[in-house]
Amino acid sequence: MRDKGMARVRAIVSAFADVEPGTSYGCPAFKVRGKTFAWFPENKEVPTGTLAVRMSIMEREYLIEREPNLYFFTPHYRDYAAVLAHVDLMSDAELRDLLESGYEFMVRLKKKRR
Repeated sequence: MRDKGMARVRAIVSAFADVEPGTSYGCPAFKVRGKTFAWFPENKEVPTGTLAVRMSIMEREYLIEREPNLYFFTPHYRDYAAVLAHVDLMSDAELRDLLESGYEFMVRLKKKRR
């Protein structure tokens, strides 16, 4: 299941500028300018194939309220600026929107820190 989700994510982010595959805490990840914006966490808290994407907590809350069957977080991610998503339940358009959001969040964050 994760392999199919990974292939979908890879196909979408390959069109984004400055994106490279990598790892985050040993998990498959995608980075923009060296900063992780999407990854597949591998822990017992989340189902296999779950995608984590960086974004503001406010945006995460909006997504969860709008589509609770797609988006969620666990106690581990409660205070972390990220949302968890069931990739296998998402359309390509929903997945693209989510990844664009995470990508833009990290690009903006990187610019603010300069």
